Order: sequence, then C-alpha cells, then structure tokens
Amino acid sequence: MELTARRARNGDVFRLVSLYNEMEREQTVRKPIWALTDGLDKRFDLSLFRAIQDDGSFILVGEIDASPVGFVWATVEPMLARAGGTKIGRLRLIYTEPDARGVGVGHVMLTEVMGRLRERGIRHFDAPVGPGQRAAKNFFESHGFAARSIIMHTADPDPDSHN
Repeated sequence: MELTARRARNGDVFRLVSLYNEMEREQTVRKPIWALTDGLDKRFDLSLFRAIQDDGSFILVGEIDASPVGFVWATVEPMLARAGGTKIGRLRLIYTEPDARGVGVGHVMLTEVMGRLRERGIRHFDAPVGPGQRAAKNFFESHGFAARSIIMHTADPDPDSHN
C-alpha cells in the first residue's frame, strides 16, 4: 500500500468537493454550527479552486495507491504585530475518509503540508479540533500539538435570560 500526499490541482476539485461534503456531514452531526462557522461557504467548488490558486494556501490530496481518500488545507496568516512579522500556518481543514483512517494517510498529509510550510519559514502551527473529537485530538498531540484555545459558543436568542 502506497501512501502519498500531493499538491491539489484544478482537476481534483470534484473529488475534493465530495470529500468536503462527507466531512461537513460528519462535523455537523457533532456540532450543527460547524457548517456555519468553520466550514466552507456556499459554492464549495469555487472556494476550493481559489484555495488551490492562492499563494498563501496549500491544499494537499492524500492518496492510497494513487486513489484520493483525504485532503488537508492550510493557510499562512500573519500573527499579531507584536510577533514582529512572524506568520502562522493554520490547518484549516483536514479529512480522511472513515475507511481510510488509521493507516497513515493523515500522518502523510500533515507531515507533507507542515514541511511545505516550514520551507516558507513557518514555525508556528494551529489546527482546530472540535469538542468530543478525541481521535483528532490524539492525532494532533502525537504530532507535537497541544491545546491553546477553546472557543465557547451560544445561540441564545435572549441574552438577558441568564441574569
């Protein structure tokens, strides 16, 4: 079994949209707000085309025996001005099909995208993990990540109801 991660091309967008749709379904079962705050906006294909073309963005396709089974999307963003121009690599989305998990595709994608970011001088990395996603948390921790933030959310229509 050959595991690879390669830069996404325009011809991959149809498959990326399919993988993204699987990811969104999985995430919104856990947290319905995910699709409204953390995912891609409408016209996933256009969002992915733009990300593939963007110099500050990397989308890699994870493959098993040349068959796409996952993807990772990372962006390069400035940190606060007090960081003196330092940039951070944000792993915006990472997904592997359920049947392809546990064999190393995620490791290959993460290692490859972080290597490409390091080539650009990036030394800080963020990766979002939602509540209750123990496997994802363990995955990132096994690659040296540690939690540094938790985002709290409410959809309370009456903010005075808690006073």
